[in-house]
Amino acid sequence: MSEQKLPVVVIGAGPVGLAAAAHLVERGIDPLVLEAGPAAASAVREWSHVRLFSTWGEVTDQAAEKLLAPTGWTKPDSATCPSGADWADLYVQPLADALGDRIRYGARVTGVSRAGRDRIVDADRESQPFVLHLATTDGREERIVARAVIDASGTWTTPGPAGAGGLPALGERAAADRIVYRVPDLKDPAVHARYAGRRTAVIGSGASAFTALATLADVAQDEPGTHAVWVLRRGISGSTFGGGEADQLPARGALGLAAKAAVAGGYADAVTGFRTEAIERADDGRLVLVGDDDRRLDPVDEVIVLTGFRPDLSFLSEIRLGLDERLQAPIELAPLIDPNQHSCGTVYPHGHRELSHPEQGIYLVGMKAYGRAPTFLAMTGYEQVRSVTAAIAGDRESADRVELTLPETGVCGGAGLFDDPAAAQSDGGGCCAPSPQLVQLGTGASTAAAAGDSSGGCR
Repeated sequence: MSEQKLPVVVIGAGPVGLAAAAHLVERGIDPLVLEAGPAAASAVREWSHVRLFSTWGEVTDQAAEKLLAPTGWTKPDSATCPSGADWADLYVQPLADALGDRIRYGARVTGVSRAGRDRIVDADRESQPFVLHLATTDGREERIVARAVIDASGTWTTPGPAGAGGLPALGERAAADRIVYRVPDLKDPAVHARYAGRRTAVIGSGASAFTALATLADVAQDEPGTHAVWVLRRGISGSTFGGGEADQLPARGALGLAAKAAVAGGYADAVTGFRTEAIERADDGRLVLVGDDDRRLDPVDEVIVLTGFRPDLSFLSEIRLGLDERLQAPIELAPLIDPNQHSCGTVYPHGHRELSHPEQGIYLVGMKAYGRAPTFLAMTGYEQVRSVTAAIAGDRESADRVELTLPETGVCGGAGLFDDPAAAQSDGGGCCAPSPQLVQLGTGASTAAAAGDSSGGCR
């Protein structure tokens, strides 16, 4: 079979992966989508209870909408924000249905290489098709040949640990029964019972941590004894809680304000400049967080670790990738998304050139492309795959014409700028962090009031 007749394989049937497939179909190229889970948007469904801070107008792809149009699909109100469940059920699954048998479920990719060439072999390398090995849910192994590969598998399966050095804290694995690495669904009765009336440490400083703090504060209003300890590696400054009213995504700003209100209302204490080195068991079975400065926090019943995600590169070990040594993102893309310099709204437009690797014909897109950077928005991924699929089709003019305007966050930089606990404190909107300290900000203010009643807002 000639290489042009081989499919382009897309790894992952999430929103960005299916958008890539829709763009390929639009260009007359046959895609094959391999999804490890049992359904489309399997990862999104695991955080179905979380509301996006982006609106429907920002989380659907144009080529996907064209593919959906003949099916009678109606786009939800563009001004409203979907939950993860809404996104999966009202958009991603209908798109998967429209793509039909171009998607294979229960097919986990275990390896990618060039046909007959491991990563050290140069001879005739670029002329060889890609070979993907996959494992199916019934235990079989298969081999698939492709002309190009678009890896949109995301980072959901590889969350960051509690340990500040990037490795699990000492004792973290042994304490797994009391640690979760996702935002818990506190509307689920069983999950609610796990946290109600208990003391919970929340480790992290991004939108997921804001969501956990806000929802725990809601529980605390009805369940006495419920309290959060917010553990930050940096300090608290005017930009800790995001852009607030200056954020061009209002729901994203409201989420930060809700977290701020949780602290101000006395539902959470903020421990700053704390880098977790060990997690120990107290005599009663609760957990004690130990910092690299030997500080020991009071025991907690549960720990929620929300320190970001990282890409799984294990199945790409035979492919020649050009990745930034810090972010594990493509080398040309890394400086554009570096969280030490950029927030979601200051990422520059980018496409196939920034996403290319020494191994031609393979692209990491979506969250996978961002490596360890936390600044990804869905609309960025859609523009990525529009450009990448144009490049695969040989339409360089379209591939190079990357146009994308992202909403500003209202903050002056990314999280990395604030990760120095020795920096000076700022009460304004600057990028300075305070010295390590325990902060208890005010009492009595309800989270809804301080956040402008964001209980129905988007996260």
